[in-house]
Amino acid sequence: MRPGIATFVLGIGLIATLPALAAPERRCGWLVNPTPGNWWLTDRDGQWWLASQGGEPVPGMDVIPDMSTRDWVATNGYYGHGCACLTLDTAPGRQVRRVIAAQQLSLARCQADRALPSPD
Repeated sequence: MRPGIATFVLGIGLIATLPALAAPERRCGWLVNPTPGNWWLTDRDGQWWLASQGGEPVPGMDVIPDMSTRDWVATNGYYGHGCACLTLDTAPGRQVRRVIAAQQLSLARCQADRALPSPD
């Protein structure tokens, strides 16, 4: 292969991998777990689905701390919502590929954020 063509092919290959190299996003809002197996984060941009009952959760869900120990609103027995920031590997269309990190916040933080819709 000629050097010019090899460089072109290599460049196309690198461009194809750019979405995989996207920087993680830190998203803060209501972390909702209303029923078994259903999880999503609602922030100012919308809902970010993490798990749906009967399906496979996104990788990394195990980094989410036990939110029920403090600042948790139980709406269905143990299930409910809290306030959190998640660091996510995302794809276009608010798709979550992986949860990288999670930090629980006080309920007051989300309640004070006028950009957040109600978690209900």
